[in-house]
This record gives sequence, C-alpha cells and structure tokens, in this order.
Amino acid sequence: MNDASPAERYARARERKETERAFPETAAFAAAQRFELDPFQIAGCRALEEGRSVLVAAPTGAGKTIVGEFAIHLAMMEPGDKAFYTTPMKALSNQKFRELQAVYGADEVGLLTGDTNINGNARIVVMTTEVLRNMLYADSPALRGLRFVVMDEVHYLADRFRGAVWEEVIIHLPASVRLVSLSATVSNAEEFGDWLDTVRGDTAVIVSETRPVPLEQHVLVRGDLLPLFDDRAGVATAQVNQELLRLRSLKGQAFERNRDAQRASSARHSGGDGQRRPHRGGRRAVRPSTSARLERIDRPEVVSLLGRSNLLPAIFFIFSRVGCDAAVQQVRRSGIRLTTPEERREIREIVEERTRTLLEEDLAVLGFWEWRENLERGVAAHHAGLLPAFKEVVEELFQRKLVKAVFATETLALGINMPARTVVLEKLEKFNGEARVAITSGEYTQLTGRAGRRGIDVEGHAVIQWTEAMDPQSVAALASRRTYPLNSSFRPTYNMAVNLIDQFGRGRAREILESSFAQFQADRAVVGLARRVKEEEESLAGYLAAMSCDRGDFPEYADIRRQLSELEKLNRRDVTAGRATRDARLREIDALRRRMQRHACHRCPDRESHARWGERYAKLKRSVDKTRRQIETRTGTVARVFDRVVDVLAALDYVAVDDGGATTLTPAGRTMRRIYGERDLLIAEALRRGLWRQMDAPSLAALACCLVYEPRRDDNGPGERGLPRGAFRVAFEKTTELWANLDDLERDHHLPGSEPPAPGLATAMHAWVRGAMLDRVLADADMAAGDFVRWAKQTIDLLDQLSLVAEPDVATTARRALESVRRGIVAHSTV
Repeated sequence: MNDASPAERYARARERKETERAFPETAAFAAAQRFELDPFQIAGCRALEEGRSVLVAAPTGAGKTIVGEFAIHLAMMEPGDKAFYTTPMKALSNQKFRELQAVYGADEVGLLTGDTNINGNARIVVMTTEVLRNMLYADSPALRGLRFVVMDEVHYLADRFRGAVWEEVIIHLPASVRLVSLSATVSNAEEFGDWLDTVRGDTAVIVSETRPVPLEQHVLVRGDLLPLFDDRAGVATAQVNQELLRLRSLKGQAFERNRDAQRASSARHSGGDGQRRPHRGGRRAVRPSTSARLERIDRPEVVSLLGRSNLLPAIFFIFSRVGCDAAVQQVRRSGIRLTTPEERREIREIVEERTRTLLEEDLAVLGFWEWRENLERGVAAHHAGLLPAFKEVVEELFQRKLVKAVFATETLALGINMPARTVVLEKLEKFNGEARVAITSGEYTQLTGRAGRRGIDVEGHAVIQWTEAMDPQSVAALASRRTYPLNSSFRPTYNMAVNLIDQFGRGRAREILESSFAQFQADRAVVGLARRVKEEEESLAGYLAAMSCDRGDFPEYADIRRQLSELEKLNRRDVTAGRATRDARLREIDALRRRMQRHACHRCPDRESHARWGERYAKLKRSVDKTRRQIETRTGTVARVFDRVVDVLAALDYVAVDDGGATTLTPAGRTMRRIYGERDLLIAEALRRGLWRQMDAPSLAALACCLVYEPRRDDNGPGERGLPRGAFRVAFEKTTELWANLDDLERDHHLPGSEPPAPGLATAMHAWVRGAMLDRVLADADMAAGDFVRWAKQTIDLLDQLSLVAEPDVATTARRALESVRRGIVAHSTV
C-alpha cells in the first residue's frame, strides 16, 4: 500500500469518495461506530441502503448485529416507519432491548416476549420469533408501518421443535418488508440465500469466515499449554503438533524420567514477572509424557494457570449442570479469589440492586448467600437450572469483567453477548439424551467462538484438556473443519393449517407450503437424485452391453443364478426351519439349478466374465430403484403432510370440505387459529368437549403444566397416587383418554402422533398456585429453581391463550390461575 504512486493513491481516494456519495447513510453510520466496520458489515449495510433484503452469515463475535442495527437506523430516519428485531430466546431479547434503549431512548423501544409486554407500540420492538408469527396470523395493527425485520440467529430454523416458526415468519411477512437475516457461519449459506431470494425478492448473500480476533488453539497437558497445530504448518493444513502425537506413544517410566525436565521447562517458560506464557512454538526440547494414566489437572489449578498466563476471563464449557455447580464448589473450596476489594464491593452493589425484589424467605432456598460469595470471588455457574435473575446477573458481571471464570453448559454459546479471552473444553463429547456422542465441528466452532473480545483482545484462546482417549489428529480435524449445514425442520401444524386456510384457502395454502425452505431443499435434493439416476442408467446400459451373450438372454440367465444363490444362502442360514419348509426349499433349488443348466448361456465359454458384469448390473439396478423411490417420496412432501393434517381436521369438524374440494373453517377451526404450541389439537378439542369446565385455578394451572412440561428421560412422574385429587384428577384422566384417541387418529392418517400429557410437575404447580412456599414446591418438583420458572412461564403462556379463546367460565379461571402462577421468583424480572 505504501509503495503506491501518488496517482494511484489519488485514484483510490477518489473512488472511496464516490462510493461514500453513492451510500451516504452507510458512510455516516460507519463513521459513528466505535470500530472501523469490516468489509462484510459495509457490504450488508450498502445492500440495505439499496433497498434489498440481506443474509449475513459470519462467525460468532464477528459483529453481524451491526447490519441489523443499521436497518433500525434506516427505519428511524423516516417518520412512521418501524423495525422489529426478533431473537430465538427471551434472554437475548432482554439484552437487545436494553442495548437499543441505550441508543434510542426508552420511549422508542418496546419488548414483547410472551410473558413481558413493554411499550409494544413503539417504533422499535424487540420480540421472540413466536410473538411475530402470532402477530402475522392475527393481522395485528402493530404491523402497519413495518419496514424492516431483523431475524437474529436465523440458523435456529434448523431447530427440531421451534424451527418452523422462522420459516412461517419469512413466508408470511408483507412483501414490502425488508428482511435482515443474521446467521452463524453455515456451509450452505448460498442455498439458504437462494431460497430467501425466491420467497422475499432481491436478497444479497454476504458470507464472512474471518474471525475479527484470531483464535489460538491449545491442549492443556499436566499444567502446560501445548499448541494444537504446528505453527510452521498453520491451521489451514490441520497439521497437528507432533509433540502431542509423541505424548500418546510414551509410557510408564518415561513419565518419571521427564518429570524434572518438565519442572525445568516450566521455569524457563515463565516470564521475568512470574507470569506463565502459553507455548507458541511447534516443538519443545522436552515434555512431560503420558504414563499408563495421565491425570487430569484439577479445575482450581486450571483457573490459577489461566490467571498466571493472563488468559482470564474464561468460560469453561461443561456439558452438565451438576458438573458446572461442582466446578464452582471446587474453586470455592480451594480458596481462590480472582477479584480485588474494589471489584467485590461493585459486585455486591450490582447483586443487591438486581435481586432486591426477591422475597427474603426465598433467598436461603435459592442458595443466595453462597451464590453471592462465589460471585465476589469472581466465579460463577451458568445453566438453565439457575434462576433467570441469577443468570442475568452472571452475564452482566462477566460483561463488566468482574466475574473472571464461568462454568457453563453449551446454552451459553447461543446468542447472548458474553465473549471471553479464553474458552476451555473439558471434554469433546456430550450426552444427547440417549448416549454420549462427540460434538460436531459446528458445535466446536460455536463454543470456541466466544473466545476473543473485539477491541480488547489481540487473540482469543481455545483450551482443550488432555484425556487418555484423546486423538490429536481427530481434534485437529474438528477444529479446522467448518461444516455446519443449515437444514429445515419445517412441518405443517394444525394451527398453521387453519390460519393458512382462513387467509388464503386450501389451494393457495398448499402453494405457500411448497415455497418453504424444507420443500426447496427437498426439490434441490430431487434434482441431485435425478442427476444420479441418469448417470447410473448410463452405467447400466454399459453393463448390459458388457454382459450380452450371442448364445441367449444373459440377463435372464443372471437372474436365475441370483435367485439360486440367494435361496441356497437362505437354506444354509435358516437352521430353525421345519422339515416341510426345508424340503420345499430344496425342491425349488433343484428346479432353479435345472433351469440354469438347460439355459443356452450356461454353455457359453465367457459365461463367468458375463456373470461378473451381471452382478454389477444387479447391484446398480437395486441402487437405481432405491433412488427412484426416494424421488417419489420427496416430491411434494410438505404439501402431502399438509393434506394429511387437513384430513384430520376435517374428520374432527375443524374444517368443512365441500364436494368441489373447497375447504373452509368451522367455528371450532376459528378457535384453533389462536391456539399455538405442540398441543394445539388436543387443547382445542378439550375446550370444545368441555373437559376443563369444573376445575378451579390450581387444577387448571396444573393441567396446563401437564400440556407444556417435557419430562426428562428418567422422570417417571409422581404416579397416579401422587397427583392432585378432585377436579384435576378427573380432567387429567379425560384429557389423557382424549390424547390417546387423537393419537390413534393421527397415526391412521400417517402422521407421527405425539407424546402423552406429562404430569411430572402437576403436584408442584398445584401447590404453587395454592400459595405454597418455594422450598416445598421445589422439593415436590425435584428440580432446580430455574427449571421451575421456565416451565411456570410456559404454563403462563398457555393459560393466557386459554383466557382469550375458552368459554367465559374457563377463561375466567385461566386468568385467575395465570395471576396465581405469576408470583415470587416466577414474577421476578430484571428487565
């Protein structure tokens, strides 16, 4: 750049000024930022200034949200224009709400998350994606003037349970709304962008794989940080550090011989200030080897090591809540204190302010005092079992650099802004609900993406703890690969079906569903499958020519040989068959053998050569037939599922289908339009049959909880004797019987059915609504406070729907139940 001639520098400056004149709003917005914008951010802003929609796919922490904030900036420049900012999680919505309030003021920013409604008519509204979906189906007046919708973490549309909501929003937004889709780095961003271009119009696809802060990868072995990659080779080659490979090969006494060398090496690699440095070279003269069993370093020692190496703050990802809490206790017992007296005073002030509305009698139940002391030491856990208020405090303190070490489950890697200098992975496998499985390269990228704070750190650090089972080559491949495909999880639901039919009619509804990303991907797959069939058919023709025989019909002869061979194998394997069966099989074998021997091709001198081609032909023919069946099942898959859903609705009289096929909603169908969630059909049918009319508020809340609660795999529930008695018991039994009938009906129509209502939390919810103390309720629930709050808020969401759609008596009870659930820790919010 410095070697450019004056003329070249002048030409570049002139080009830059012309570009700024072409995109004045982007230039002004960029100039107002604290950091110089990266090329991908500028490209995204310019696309919006041109009036296009945009998909931005970039690594965690790269600054994708800048493009979304620019869309809000553009909306606020025009009087009357609005911008919605959607997120997949309430915690992320709360965080974004606070950030935007700081920029635009409290009057201009609202928040809608289902259980929170703040300034919902503001020009900027932050909301969960489900709230926007519901607004679209209800044709809410709040949509008027909407110019931009930012969909943060849009790769959530791959989520098995909630992903369909993202596609519903993208499909149903008015054509005039520009969409800003922000995604983690995915390997098929262009495919997703092509679909957005198809359903939303002109969409710019901007992909960046560059981390703003470089990531150094280490393996922690017995108190030493070894580089994962050989510095001389570079990460791009995935050339693993040879020293890690040697560690696996050294055994027993080699460890003892190297112990003194390890200590000497440690001393050499400590700086003059006593601060230990992570080793950056590709090789070292001597290293501690593995013994028959190389012990793992204790967590307090790891925290101390990172502190000495100036690698705090750090997030330790532990794929277990129990493990997170245990880690904090281990650090606490070790006596480690990572904070100064001034920091401890500031921590206490923040904690007191954020938790002052919690009831005094609940603090001991929540372990408040020990939790606060751990925070004052600079250490915390972060997982779904924590009370939401506690999690938010941990997040705030970490962002303020007051908490230095957080032990977290993987949920922390999703969305919320908690960058660290270092990320530590104790294991590279997790329990997926059924078995322990290795984490994927996409998960590894998401987790380590938290390492490195832009504007603070020169580089981020990922530390993997050595285990005996570790294969350095596999770890290197995991860390260097960037494959994270985005696959649709879209499927039509009953609520979706009635809303689509009501707005567009059945024919147009089918067309809309066929425009989903799920069908787009299926159709693209069909194109690839069809291409494969064509190529394989050409190969079949070649095999057929190679096996042709001038003596006769060789394919016919090959077919007889194949039948004979398969029958002989079956006869040898099936030793349990009865005598009559075996005799019949032997007669058939003899008949086939005689047919083969009499066939003209049997006497061909090139018979075996032809036969080899025949075997290849038969194998490839089976593959072609299988591929053709795949094509048949994929084409129109989403619309076919929709038809089955409508058939179930018609059987239950939620829709009426006339002789010409025209489909309209019945009164029951109009009620279902406003019932959202996994249990939409069961809830609508229970209301229509009046199964819940006799219940009081505690019973209705307990039953609503049964419909939202998803038990753990090892949760067997309280058993019939442990359930609340009276009206609840009667209603629950009738609701469960109704579920069984609906499940049979769904399976008769080739739909997957659903899980039965889960009463595991019913007793605790019933007691809570009746005013029981927190300690008793958590004991009944046998769960952490954060889990109880999460299920309580989902219960509130369902009760709120019932209060709007049920008959007056049930609606009144639902409103009383809702208010009774929303108390104490459930009502507490720091927003």
